[in-house]
Amino acid sequence: MKLYNKYFPLIFLVGSMVFGSTRVAYTRPGLMMRIPASSNQKTPYLFRTGFGTEIHNFNPLNTAKGVYFDMELSKGFAFGFSAVQGGDTTSIDSLEFSKFKSAVEFGFHFQQRIFSYNDISLSVGLQDVVFQSDQTSEEILSLNKSLLSFFVVLASEKDLGDYKMNTYMGFGTGGLAPMDTIVVNPDSASASAGVFLGFILKTPYFLPRGGMDIVGEFDGTGVNVGLRIPLTSDYRLNLGFTHIERLPDWGKRYWVGHPGFILGLDMAVPRAPKRRIDGGPSGPTNIYGSGSNGLESISIHRDSTVNMANFAVETLRDSMALMNNEMRNLLVRLSAMEQNTKFLSDSLSTIHLESNVSEKNMNEALRHLSRSLRYFYAGDYREALKEVDLSLELNPNLALAYARRGSIYYKLGDVQRATINWNLALRLDPEYTDVRNILKALHENNFKSASLIQE
Repeated sequence: MKLYNKYFPLIFLVGSMVFGSTRVAYTRPGLMMRIPASSNQKTPYLFRTGFGTEIHNFNPLNTAKGVYFDMELSKGFAFGFSAVQGGDTTSIDSLEFSKFKSAVEFGFHFQQRIFSYNDISLSVGLQDVVFQSDQTSEEILSLNKSLLSFFVVLASEKDLGDYKMNTYMGFGTGGLAPMDTIVVNPDSASASAGVFLGFILKTPYFLPRGGMDIVGEFDGTGVNVGLRIPLTSDYRLNLGFTHIERLPDWGKRYWVGHPGFILGLDMAVPRAPKRRIDGGPSGPTNIYGSGSNGLESISIHRDSTVNMANFAVETLRDSMALMNNEMRNLLVRLSAMEQNTKFLSDSLSTIHLESNVSEKNMNEALRHLSRSLRYFYAGDYREALKEVDLSLELNPNLALAYARRGSIYYKLGDVQRATINWNLALRLDPEYTDVRNILKALHENNFKSASLIQE
């Protein structure tokens, strides 16, 4: 124990340079149960700590348990520390009387993101740098080289509406590949490589607290499923099953890959509090990356004097720019007023000219209407129509011309065009009683030809 006390501070210091490692679910690096993970962004938390427990039998109770600490530095480098103790691997019939004591492991892990593009990231790492206590003496810590694990993991992050899917696939060696739980003789573990894959489905349930995650993975030896349920924005309850394909063998003796019920809890300390974009009061910090209610993470700067000075300078710059814009606007308005004066002078001259032209056009239009009336009485409806058209070319707002043309079309047997022209005449002159009577009689099928003439 003296040697353990002597080296524990050194081990913990080394742990501040590597990431936690263990074969107990929810105490491995990242947010998965047992496999490594990667991300194309820096973790939103300063550090994360917690514990995980695998329950392999309830009566008698047989568990593997552990605690961990992990964090990420800049440029995608992550590290941490873990301490675990495995379950009793003796016969299930003798568990109640067993005096077997599993070795305590102190594990380290480090990981580096080496590539990222859009929603894809690739990371490599070394984990299961395991120091074990001797089963016969707690004062001895030895490095288990057979568990040393090198891994490569490729990750993809996709947004699916209100959901987000993170998928991981890769391979690992040592304790990561064939070893999925703590055994009696870890020195006998194989060093072959294994393939793993998994996913995290981030759901909108409990969104104000970060959202609930559904976890599924194949760790190279079996299938594990679980839930990560947010209790608050900083705490999560971890539940799940390991090796669900072996659940029918639950009651048999404990062995490598035994199915287990998982219970764990983790706490994450956020890097910076959230603050509203509009300057309102702070909202709950979401360290799992599911922002809501228009909140934006803004770093709290300590040097408030510099911030106030920057704000004052920016305000002065904006004020000067505003004054320059006002001066330009005044010059534009002055130029516009000069143009308006010239325009009004030209408009006055134009009005006089148009008035003379309009008076001349009106006289000419009335002469054409007079001719059309003579042709109408003579029964020459085509010539009468030409004279009306000439009249409307000179003055398109003559209600009398439209009324006359409606009567001509009616005589030509085109009731539809006649009706259209009578309606146009009534629109130009709503008090045109003769046209109103014609339309009313036409609607009531009581039309008299004598009413067609508009003098």
